[in-house]
Amino acid sequence: MTDKNSKLFLYEALELRAELDGRIKTLKDCLPETRQNRDRLSLLRGEDGIRRPSPDFDPSATRKTLRKLEFKRRKLNSAIQQANFSHYIEYEGESITLNEALETRKALNEQIGELHQQVVSSAYERVIYKEGRDIVEANEPSYSECVGKLEQARLSFRLLNRLLRRSSFETTVHFEDE
Repeated sequence: MTDKNSKLFLYEALELRAELDGRIKTLKDCLPETRQNRDRLSLLRGEDGIRRPSPDFDPSATRKTLRKLEFKRRKLNSAIQQANFSHYIEYEGESITLNEALETRKALNEQIGELHQQVVSSAYERVIYKEGRDIVEANEPSYSECVGKLEQARLSFRLLNRLLRRSSFETTVHFEDE
């Protein structure tokens, strides 16, 4: 049986992954090989004088720490993915994995963007002046139909997002935290 310290709730694992991402970015940004530091570390005189590494900054130690953090993040991400594939939620009368729910939420979000554009487009009819008269092209689908579809997609997104959030407080991830 796994030790209690090797279990995190999914929301804790997601927070830890975000923290690791931040730590990794900070260390990468300090290394001399990053684009922003190439100019800074050249020993040329610039507007702000000569720049050189601080005495207590060791690039090789930083690279070693960075490799450890990247390894830890990969392990954590793998554990999160395992949890996403092995835990289920009920959505629209169907039992789906968290992974399927995340993919559905992503698709709903894209659909909301498309429906938004349809609502904006259908808010005005196209009027063409031809041979002394106006020809009005009716919107297909209608404005009210587009608004209804958009509202339904937004409600579905909200429901699914709440289910996913709730599951992140119920689902455990097997990972040894610090």
